[in-house]
Amino acid sequence: MKLQLDSLAEVCNCKSIILLFSLRCVTSAVGMIHVTGYVGREVNVSCSYDQSYVSHEKYLCKDDCGSDDVLITTSQASKTKYSIYDDNSTRIFTTIVFDLQSTDAGKYWCGVTRTGTDIYTEVNGMWVCCDTVTKVQSYEGYSESVSCPYESQYQNSLKYICRGNRPSTCLQQALITSDTKQNGRFRLDDDKVSGTFTVTINSLTRNDSGSYLCGVQRNSDVDVFSAVELEVEAPSTIICCQIVSKKLIYLIILKYCFSFNLTEWCCVNSTKRNGTAGNPLTLQCPYPPQHWDNRKFLCKGDHRNKCTDMVTSRSRFTLQDDAASSSFTVRITELEAADAGTYWCGSDSQWRVGNYTKIELSGMLDTFV
Repeated sequence: MKLQLDSLAEVCNCKSIILLFSLRCVTSAVGMIHVTGYVGREVNVSCSYDQSYVSHEKYLCKDDCGSDDVLITTSQASKTKYSIYDDNSTRIFTTIVFDLQSTDAGKYWCGVTRTGTDIYTEVNGMWVCCDTVTKVQSYEGYSESVSCPYESQYQNSLKYICRGNRPSTCLQQALITSDTKQNGRFRLDDDKVSGTFTVTINSLTRNDSGSYLCGVQRNSDVDVFSAVELEVEAPSTIICCQIVSKKLIYLIILKYCFSFNLTEWCCVNSTKRNGTAGNPLTLQCPYPPQHWDNRKFLCKGDHRNKCTDMVTSRSRFTLQDDAASSSFTVRITELEAADAGTYWCGSDSQWRVGNYTKIELSGMLDTFV
């Protein structure tokens, strides 16, 4: 279906062309097509064509688009991996690629068969992203850390994070990279020993909610990505101050909480986290500034009065205090299914309201979802 060109003099006779790699005539009314899909799901590749080609055969091909690279044509509308549909009324044909795998990433072409050289529209890389999507929930004004694991061969590669879900433009729109490490509210720390880089976002706002991509640059291939969904919620309508300077105000708050049977929850920051078994996870725990010198802790149990200190009893749990941001982080180096449950982190052994955080870590079988 593709005419190999031996010289530039044989370049095809389209009215409007772009020459790529001196191999094919490429034309498109809408320009290059950007496609992003997720592992295990399906993705649509839609391509337009001119009215004069309504009755012509269309197809999707990959790489050099030789005869062995044609994946499906409109004359064979369905295969196990692909299906194709030509809508003559809109002059758009759509190919569906099922059960995406990382090996499906690469260069694709939409082709229209005609006498001489076929017409091609470039699919500017099919990006296949993310075996899992990590969901993170936090609150306005707090800091949150996003952990992004990577394989050992990428220790010295550039790491970055961007908003949205388009891998093809992620690096150009990166919020921060491992070269810059600090950019306003964003900080990137790369732990090459554990194979994880962590992005911390300070002073969260509702506008920070949305999709993010963690990226690792591969110079000779498409970059590697993992997906994150961040949800930032407004603080509770019942506001309890972290610092109470007057005992009278403190008593009024307690009386209000007792009257509505809210003593357990009115002044507790509650958050939900999830991750993937076998991967690391970082938990963020804020504390009142005056507790900078207090002992910090993370314990696990259904109730804060009956919980086990995880940092002192589990080697996989490590605590790092950042007094400058009035918060500490606990890093779990390798999640296990048994790690699911309720955690409490704080800086006050007396468990005063407003001085601790409840974290729900949910999981199912060997994978956290």
